[in-house]
Amino acid sequence: MNNEKDKKAAALKYNMKKDNAPKIIANGKGDIAKKILEKAKEEDIHIEENQDLAEILVKMEIGEEIPPELYEVIAEILSFIYNLE
Repeated sequence: MNNEKDKKAAALKYNMKKDNAPKIIANGKGDIAKKILEKAKEEDIHIEENQDLAEILVKMEIGEEIPPELYEVIAEILSFIYNLE
């Protein structure tokens, strides 16, 4: 059973002109994850629900670029979001 304390969330930012890969700009568990998700909703930012991916991203440092093994899955998400807009 998944409860609020188990919730994990991460926020990514990607600037194609400056960044080699998307970077972690926020991550956390429990109350921090809840705040990240609330802020995303307030700002009308797409939320991708993928607990396996969140598990990896919450272990990363703020400002760290995603590792190459995540490029494909993140690219698919960014492409999906781009097509929504």
